[in-house]
Amino acid sequence: MRRIFTMLFSLLMMAAPLLTACGSQTALQDGYYTAQVSEFSHGWKEYITILVKGGSIVSVEYNAENASGFIKSWDNAYMQNMLHSNGTYPNEYTRYYAGQLLDGQGQGEIDAISGASSSHGTFQMLSQAVLEQARKGDSSIAIVDASH
Repeated sequence: MRRIFTMLFSLLMMAAPLLTACGSQTALQDGYYTAQVSEFSHGWKEYITILVKGGSIVSVEYNAENASGFIKSWDNAYMQNMLHSNGTYPNEYTRYYAGQLLDGQGQGEIDAISGASSSHGTFQMLSQAVLEQARKGDSSIAIVDASH
Protein backbone atom coordinates (compact mmCIF):
# COMPACT_ATOMS: atom_id res chain seq x y z
CA MET A 1 0.00 0.00 0.00
CA ARG A 2 2.80 2.37 0.87
CA ARG A 3 4.48 1.63 -2.43
CA ILE A 4 1.31 2.56 -4.37
CA PHE A 5 1.00 5.78 -2.38
CA THR A 6 4.64 6.64 -3.09
CA MET A 7 4.17 5.99 -6.82
CA LEU A 8 1.01 8.09 -6.95
CA PHE A 9 2.70 10.90 -5.04
CA SER A 10 5.67 10.80 -7.43
CA LEU A 11 3.39 10.93 -10.47
CA LEU A 12 1.46 13.83 -9.01
CA MET A 13 4.67 15.75 -8.32
CA MET A 14 5.83 15.21 -11.90
CA ALA A 15 2.46 16.26 -13.32
CA ALA A 16 2.11 19.39 -11.15
CA PRO A 17 4.32 21.63 -13.33
CA LEU A 18 2.42 20.52 -16.43
CA LEU A 19 -0.93 21.33 -14.82
CA THR A 20 0.36 24.71 -13.70
CA ALA A 21 1.65 25.50 -17.20
CA CYS A 22 -1.73 24.62 -18.72
CA GLY A 23 -3.53 26.80 -16.21
CA SER A 24 -1.34 29.80 -16.91
CA GLN A 25 -2.36 29.72 -20.59
CA THR A 26 -5.97 30.41 -19.63
CA ALA A 27 -5.26 33.02 -16.94
CA LEU A 28 -5.48 36.65 -17.94
CA GLN A 29 -2.32 38.65 -17.37
CA ASP A 30 -2.48 42.17 -15.99
CA GLY A 31 -2.32 45.02 -18.49
CA TYR A 32 -4.19 46.85 -21.25
CA TYR A 33 -5.14 44.85 -24.35
CA THR A 34 -6.73 45.98 -27.60
CA ALA A 35 -8.18 44.25 -30.64
CA GLN A 36 -9.50 46.09 -33.69
CA VAL A 37 -10.92 45.15 -37.05
CA SER A 38 -8.57 45.36 -40.03
CA GLU A 39 -10.81 47.44 -42.30
CA PHE A 40 -13.28 50.28 -42.01
CA SER A 41 -16.91 49.27 -42.50
CA HIS A 42 -19.39 52.00 -43.43
CA GLY A 43 -16.76 54.53 -42.35
CA TRP A 44 -16.07 52.98 -38.93
CA LYS A 45 -13.41 50.69 -37.48
CA GLU A 46 -14.55 48.80 -34.36
CA TYR A 47 -12.26 47.99 -31.44
CA ILE A 48 -12.21 46.60 -27.89
CA THR A 49 -9.79 47.61 -25.16
CA ILE A 50 -9.75 45.81 -21.81
CA LEU A 51 -7.86 46.42 -18.60
CA VAL A 52 -6.89 43.35 -16.58
CA LYS A 53 -5.88 43.71 -12.91
CA GLY A 54 -5.29 40.85 -10.54
CA GLY A 55 -6.14 38.41 -13.32
CA SER A 56 -9.66 39.87 -13.75
CA ILE A 57 -11.12 42.17 -16.36
CA VAL A 58 -11.87 45.46 -14.59
CA SER A 59 -12.68 47.66 -17.58
CA VAL A 60 -14.00 47.13 -21.11
CA GLU A 61 -14.32 49.73 -23.84
CA TYR A 62 -16.03 48.72 -27.05
CA ASN A 63 -16.56 51.32 -29.75
CA ALA A 64 -15.67 52.35 -33.28
CA GLU A 65 -13.81 55.28 -34.74
CA ASN A 66 -13.73 56.92 -38.13
CA ALA A 67 -10.59 57.79 -40.11
CA SER A 68 -10.14 61.05 -38.18
CA GLY A 69 -10.45 59.26 -34.81
CA PHE A 70 -13.97 60.48 -34.00
CA ILE A 71 -15.81 57.97 -31.78
CA LYS A 72 -19.03 56.48 -33.13
CA SER A 73 -20.88 56.73 -29.80
CA TRP A 74 -20.37 60.50 -29.86
CA ASP A 75 -22.02 60.95 -33.26
CA ASN A 76 -25.49 62.30 -32.40
CA ALA A 77 -26.73 62.35 -36.00
CA TYR A 78 -25.71 58.71 -36.46
CA MET A 79 -27.38 57.87 -33.13
CA GLN A 80 -30.69 59.45 -34.17
CA ASN A 81 -30.71 57.73 -37.58
CA MET A 82 -29.87 54.33 -36.13
CA LEU A 83 -32.33 54.63 -33.26
CA HIS A 84 -35.21 55.37 -35.63
CA SER A 85 -34.27 52.67 -38.14
CA ASN A 86 -32.92 49.91 -35.85
CA GLY A 87 -34.34 50.63 -32.40
CA THR A 88 -30.90 50.93 -30.82
CA TYR A 89 -27.81 53.09 -31.18
CA PRO A 90 -24.04 52.79 -30.62
CA ASN A 91 -23.91 54.25 -27.11
CA GLU A 92 -26.50 51.67 -26.01
CA TYR A 93 -25.27 48.47 -27.66
CA THR A 94 -21.54 49.15 -27.12
CA ARG A 95 -22.11 49.52 -23.38
CA TYR A 96 -24.39 46.48 -23.33
CA TYR A 97 -21.88 44.21 -25.07
CA ALA A 98 -18.95 45.57 -23.02
CA GLY A 99 -20.93 45.04 -19.81
CA GLN A 100 -21.61 41.42 -20.68
CA LEU A 101 -17.92 40.77 -21.34
CA LEU A 102 -17.01 42.41 -18.03
CA ASP A 103 -19.70 40.58 -16.04
CA GLY A 104 -18.87 37.20 -17.57
CA GLN A 105 -15.10 37.76 -17.43
CA GLY A 106 -14.86 36.36 -20.95
CA GLN A 107 -16.48 33.06 -19.95
CA GLY A 108 -20.15 33.58 -20.79
CA GLU A 109 -22.19 34.01 -23.92
CA ILE A 110 -22.75 37.52 -25.23
CA ASP A 111 -26.42 38.10 -26.00
CA ALA A 112 -27.24 40.10 -29.12
CA ILE A 113 -29.31 43.27 -29.11
CA SER A 114 -31.95 43.44 -31.82
CA GLY A 115 -30.86 46.02 -34.37
CA ALA A 116 -27.15 45.58 -33.64
CA SER A 117 -26.55 42.03 -34.83
CA SER A 118 -23.72 42.95 -37.19
CA SER A 119 -21.87 44.66 -34.36
CA HIS A 120 -22.62 41.64 -32.16
CA GLY A 121 -20.77 39.36 -34.58
CA THR A 122 -17.83 41.74 -34.75
CA PHE A 123 -17.83 42.08 -30.97
CA GLN A 124 -17.64 38.28 -30.62
CA MET A 125 -14.57 38.14 -32.88
CA LEU A 126 -12.89 41.10 -31.20
CA SER A 127 -13.54 39.81 -27.69
CA GLN A 128 -12.00 36.43 -28.53
CA ALA A 129 -8.92 38.16 -29.95
CA VAL A 130 -8.50 40.55 -27.02
CA LEU A 131 -8.87 37.72 -24.49
CA GLU A 132 -6.21 35.73 -26.32
CA GLN A 133 -3.88 38.75 -26.14
CA ALA A 134 -4.57 38.98 -22.38
CA ARG A 135 -3.85 35.27 -21.88
CA LYS A 136 -0.50 35.68 -23.66
CA GLY A 137 0.28 38.99 -21.99
CA ASP A 138 0.75 40.49 -25.47
CA SER A 139 -0.07 44.21 -25.38
CA SER A 140 0.30 44.72 -29.14
CA ILE A 141 -2.94 45.49 -30.97
CA ALA A 142 -4.60 42.36 -32.34
CA ILE A 143 -5.91 42.93 -35.87
CA VAL A 144 -9.04 40.96 -36.72
CA ASP A 145 -10.40 40.32 -40.21
CA ALA A 146 -14.16 40.76 -39.75
CA SER A 147 -14.99 40.63 -43.45
CA HIS A 148 -16.15 37.01 -43.44
